[in-house]
Amino acid sequence: MRPHDEPKGWGALQPPPGYYSADGLPPDAMQRGLILDWAVNQRIASGWRVESRSETQVVMVRGRPLNHVLHAILTAFTCFLWGAVWLVLAVTNKVERVSLTVDAQGNIVSVNGPG
Repeated sequence: MRPHDEPKGWGALQPPPGYYSADGLPPDAMQRGLILDWAVNQRIASGWRVESRSETQVVMVRGRPLNHVLHAILTAFTCFLWGAVWLVLAVTNKVERVSLTVDAQGNIVSVNGPG
């Protein structure tokens, strides 16, 4: 699950027209919440899950950490044959985090975090 697996233009993803006021004023707190909800729903639809949330920021994660204890037990019971599977899983397993923030102008700012 690498970042380039996401749809093109994902980093500049903005909600459709109608989420912003018609008079050109910056969105209020309720509109910013709706904009953030829209961005979160777009990420959830592509396999992300919410790790934490505040009024203007959401941390989302994709992937699951590897259960090393389980794989160590399986490796011991199979006389180290499972070790090859464990090694492949350890190399290919990735956990991605992203922080979505809506600024005062209603723009979504996306920052990739550590895995």
